[in-house]
Amino acid sequence: MKHIGITIMLCLCTMMAWAQGRNLELNDVLRGEFTPRNIYGVTPIPGDGEHYSQMNQERTQVIKYSFKTGQQVEVLFDVATARDCPFKRFDSYEYSPDGLTLLIATESESIYRRSFKAVYYLYSLRRNTSGQIRNAVERLSDGGPQQAPVFSPDGSMVAFMRDNNIFLVKLLFGNSESQVTEDGQRNAIINGVPDWVYEEEFSMSRAMEFSADSKMLAFIRYDESKVPTYSFPLFAGASPRYNEYAKYPGAYTYKYPKTGEANSRVEVRTFDIQSKVTRTMQVPLEEGAYIPRIYFTKQPDQLAIVTMNRHQNRLDMYMGNARSTVCKLVLRDESDTYIKEEVLDDIRFYDNNFSFTSEKSGFNHLYWYTLQGNLVKQVTAGNYEVKEFLGYSPADETFYFTSNEESPLRKAVYKVDKKGKKTKLSQQVGVNNALFSSNMKYYLNRYTNLSTPTLITLNDNNGKVLTTLIDNAELKQKLAQYNMPKKEFFSFTTSRGTQLNGWMMKPANFDASKKYPVLQYQYSGPGSQQVQDQFSVSWETYMASQGYIVVCVDGRGTGGRGADFEKQTYQNLGVKEAQDQVAVAEYMGQQPYVDKGRIGIWGWSYGGYMTLMSMSEGTPVFKAGVAVTPVTDWNYYDTVYGERYMRTPQENPDGYKAASAMERADKLSGNLLLIHGMADDNVHFQNAAEYAETLVQKGKQFDMQVYTNRNHSIAGGNTRQHLYTKITNFFNQQLKK
Repeated sequence: MKHIGITIMLCLCTMMAWAQGRNLELNDVLRGEFTPRNIYGVTPIPGDGEHYSQMNQERTQVIKYSFKTGQQVEVLFDVATARDCPFKRFDSYEYSPDGLTLLIATESESIYRRSFKAVYYLYSLRRNTSGQIRNAVERLSDGGPQQAPVFSPDGSMVAFMRDNNIFLVKLLFGNSESQVTEDGQRNAIINGVPDWVYEEEFSMSRAMEFSADSKMLAFIRYDESKVPTYSFPLFAGASPRYNEYAKYPGAYTYKYPKTGEANSRVEVRTFDIQSKVTRTMQVPLEEGAYIPRIYFTKQPDQLAIVTMNRHQNRLDMYMGNARSTVCKLVLRDESDTYIKEEVLDDIRFYDNNFSFTSEKSGFNHLYWYTLQGNLVKQVTAGNYEVKEFLGYSPADETFYFTSNEESPLRKAVYKVDKKGKKTKLSQQVGVNNALFSSNMKYYLNRYTNLSTPTLITLNDNNGKVLTTLIDNAELKQKLAQYNMPKKEFFSFTTSRGTQLNGWMMKPANFDASKKYPVLQYQYSGPGSQQVQDQFSVSWETYMASQGYIVVCVDGRGTGGRGADFEKQTYQNLGVKEAQDQVAVAEYMGQQPYVDKGRIGIWGWSYGGYMTLMSMSEGTPVFKAGVAVTPVTDWNYYDTVYGERYMRTPQENPDGYKAASAMERADKLSGNLLLIHGMADDNVHFQNAAEYAETLVQKGKQFDMQVYTNRNHSIAGGNTRQHLYTKITNFFNQQLKK
């Protein structure tokens, strides 16, 4: 009876423990055990509004699916069955504009955030009389890896960049290859792909386009010869490994224009494919100004060129003749502060019109212009933001977009018809992201909210759900087995009278009678949003499960609330944002369940910068902080981003001084862990090195972790495990005492 009783007691204890739920483990979170299933690489097939394609998980097939049913239709490409296929897997693919040829990337080698070079292969999808694909693989070029390839509209040619020069392959002439430019030189002249700062800050990876009739090629030429260089050391390391530096370290040197320094000199050139004549477009451009986009319109020879002045508060669009080179100004958008980079992605050209978004009303809205630059209509209006322009259907003159009309924390899919009637297509409240078919008849919707992992559906253009592709039911069941902290929204008003939005996670076993340590997470950069109605299980979730109250608040300067709120920090980065993070700590310290003597703050990149600025604001509310890859002085960051918000150091010396973490280092209060990768091409290690030296000379003690060979993401091998374990241990030591 005793043994039976013990057995029963053990079972009861086990059941009680199970009922209470399992605790989160850091390794499980970092391994992505709680990351929702998703669908990646969905590509609407050009010229076919009924289907999309995906690469399979093994990267061996391109599979065609129905937009209506989500069911597999056929395998378009398979490495196992394709003739003359020299590779066993591939990295990515893209279609020709007519959808009849695949360009398949293999042996991809990353360059910067968006750029890479690869060995490309061609695969025709044209069918014979019996409906079969020819099924043969052809190498695009034998001259070495290629970068940023682009098809001509008729699918007969591919242009690409190699060694800073543009090459042209004519597919109808035995893949004959010719060289378009010859002046390309590393760290001097780049043709057809952007330099570092254009790629990073204007979200570009290619700068060449074919004309609508496939007779002309236009490209941007970057002369970066006068841009100062930056070098960072490389060691043998482990992940990545550089065997050539096993005994003596090496270095990587590239052009990086820091605030106030010289930008690349840019110009637009056109190449007549038949006559082989190269011309330079007559585009008015001030010294140091930018050409962030070029587009050929649907009209042959008509080239749209978008320019921005160095201050980035004036955007001009010119229509130029690719042969005569004459350009005419057709659109100008101006701001008292700056024009956001995101508007560039909303410029789309149709037969006789183009779309454009602007904040000139105080909120980002959609406008419709003729090719001559005449405003046809303002498509959207109101005290909300259009987040993305999704496309236009010429058949019924309908516009599709997402907006945050319901709440700055949420995003929904809408359409506006030719009479101006607006219809909400997404039905669930939270964050919705849509990808439309090429004919705008269907869309794939990704939906999430705080409690709902990613839900992916196929819908028609009236919003009707046709099928569900992923519901993450298994993840929901898995989460139910854990003591999972719950996110909840809150808002408060600072002593300066600003209402701020935030989320909070309390431990699953929260007891209001206890006093908890607080961990503030933030990014805080201009236009960013961390407080949104979307699901995630992150390191912050793990920390909440370990007995922290975790909060995140979007302060002044962040996005979703219109231009007035977002642009309050113009020419004065870091000051108001730091005040707001201090205000968050003060607000939390007033809560009866918070130990105000145990509040920490952390962030990555701009969030790391804000950690330093907040801990040095002059109000000692933070006991500890972790700054990962922070900017420490805007003199060390690039022209496009830094000057967009601050102008140049020469124009705004007081603003740069006030925005410098080093200038207020003597006020640093609390225990600091400073983390940086030495091979960070974005936020240079120089930031951490100079800040650390400043702290040393100020007599300020701190901890520091350096990762060799790591870029801005600080990843590779066991690096992320080491990084987050380091941060976890640091906060536990500082805030759990």
